Amino acid sequence: MRQKPTGRPSSSEQIIRDIKRKTRKQYSAEEKIRIVLDGLRGEDSIAELCRREGIAQSLYYKWSRDFMEVGKKRLAGDIVRQANTSEVTELRREARDLKEVVAEQTLELRLLKKACSGMGTNSNERSSDWWSDRTFPPSKRSIC
Repeated sequence: MRQKPTGRPSSSEQIIRDIKRKTRKQYSAEEKIRIVLDGLRGEDSIAELCRREGIAQSLYYKWSRDFMEVGKKRLAGDIVRQANTSEVTELRREARDLKEVVAEQTLELRLLKKACSGMGTNSNERSSDWWSDRTFPPSKRSIC
């Protein structure tokens, strides 16, 4: 008669469990979708499909439930699509370019303010001779 182990499992049982856990097959998203779609087609029973794929029926039903739930949310527009690597790279490049433009504009604005602050606060005090000495484009002369 076999006795049930009491307390902690022996080290050999623990090692076997760890090996089984580490060698368990990891299914990709594509494989899970293929299996769920095979089950939805109904060509074979779920039990037969699960035997053929080597998975438990409970795992198939979990994948199926998850598949249907995500599909329902996607059709309702509740979830946001994840960006792929090229989109992220392009967005980062665009953000960097925009930051450079903002930095250039900020520097230009500071220079213009500094130039205008030397003129005084009243526009009547401005001398037309001062403007003739500057190299600002005509559109920027009217700012001060």
